[in-house]
Amino acid sequence: MERNNLTCVSEFYLMTFSDDPDLHPVLFGLILSIYLVTVLRNLLNILAVISASHLHTPMYFFLSNLSLAGIYFTSSIVPKLIVDLLTHIRVISYGGCLTQMSLFVLFGCMDDMLLTVMAYDCFVAICHPLHYDVIMSPHLCV
Repeated sequence: MERNNLTCVSEFYLMTFSDDPDLHPVLFGLILSIYLVTVLRNLLNILAVISASHLHTPMYFFLSNLSLAGIYFTSSIVPKLIVDLLTHIRVISYGGCLTQMSLFVLFGCMDDMLLTVMAYDCFVAICHPLHYDVIMSPHLCV
């Protein structure tokens, strides 16, 4: 007779930075301030590239997309962490965990792909400067 495990997992309990409740407001302030600085810095990068016409080159196009991916990447994890610090609820549903991890991996891979394309852009600019406009055309970059 074979035995099977028939337990069903519907939620996960999250570990905390500290069990000391007096430390939670400090952690909340620190994490929120770092998150806001990160989002603001990335938004300023995007705004600078959009507003300055001389920055409409492939490298800056990829840089603004990297900033946008950075906003998405940090926004896939940090808001749940901040809410957990405020509410003291340390539970995430299975679907929520799956969604959060999928978005985290997706935006992490997007960062890696953009960095790879930016490295290729630099390679073409250095090794093939006369063919740069043909190889890195705006149509290809999009």
